[in-house]
Amino acid sequence: MEKNKNIKYITKVGVLTAVATVLMLIEIPLPFAPPFYKLDFSEIPIVIGGFALGPFSCVIMELLKNILHIVIKGTQTAFVGEFANFVTGLALVLPATFIYKYKKTLKGALVGMLCGTVCLAVIGSLINYFILIPTFSKMYHMPLETIIKMGTDVNKNISDLKTLIVFAVLPFNLVKSAATFTVSLLLYKRVSRILHI
Repeated sequence: MEKNKNIKYITKVGVLTAVATVLMLIEIPLPFAPPFYKLDFSEIPIVIGGFALGPFSCVIMELLKNILHIVIKGTQTAFVGEFANFVTGLALVLPATFIYKYKKTLKGALVGMLCGTVCLAVIGSLINYFILIPTFSKMYHMPLETIIKMGTDVNKNISDLKTLIVFAVLPFNLVKSAATFTVSLLLYKRVSRILHI
């Protein structure tokens, strides 16, 4: 009985991770952000899986998704992009799924999603400002000014790293959060019936 339960759990996590990996390959540029910021919908199956299977499942799926993405596509950012996706993905989905675990109502889901949005906004901004953009700049021997100019080319309000965060990174993460949670909310009830079998 326990063995069958474990096999079912592994299968569900595997299928959701596979869907997330495919969705991660489909990237959409946003007009207000530099070209290296691209929206994908890979967090949707992870949110749905986290709601149905618990928050710990999110960590497994986020990790496997990024490993599979590297295996399939390689890395174009010296693993900086994949690290960013992993950390910001967890910042988005963990608060939402953790709160929903203890309050399995629509209100619990909405409160969790709001907390996930706030966490992504804060953590995404800080990690980009202090770690990701400076690291990307050093690893690729690309002056910070060049990265900032990529932002200025799409938004004249961007003039330094702080304004890049405020006018590109923050709105990008808010759009990602809104898209992820809206679609997850619309799909969850239908998909959860299968995940709870």
